[in-house]
Amino acid sequence: MTPSDEGIAAVLMDLALRRGRGKTFCPAEAAKALSSNWRPLMAEVRRVAAGHAHVVATQKGVPVDPVTARGPIRLGLL
Repeated sequence: MTPSDEGIAAVLMDLALRRGRGKTFCPAEAAKALSSNWRPLMAEVRRVAAGHAHVVATQKGVPVDPVTARGPIRLGLL
C-alpha cells in the first residue's frame, strides 16, 4: 500500500527536524522509513517534497525542483 501524502510529509519533516537547519538527508532515507520496498516510493517522496512548505531540495548546494531534477538530490529545512 502506498503511503499517504500526509504520511510522507510527516516523515520528511521528522528527518529534517532531526538533522536540523543546515543539514540534509537523501530522499531514499524517507522512502526507507516508509517501506522495506522503498524504491517505488522515490517519485512520490520527491513529489511531496516539491510541495512541502518547509523542505528544500538541493543538488550540489543549489536549490532545485525535486520532481524535475535528474540525479541525486538532498532534502533539508528551508
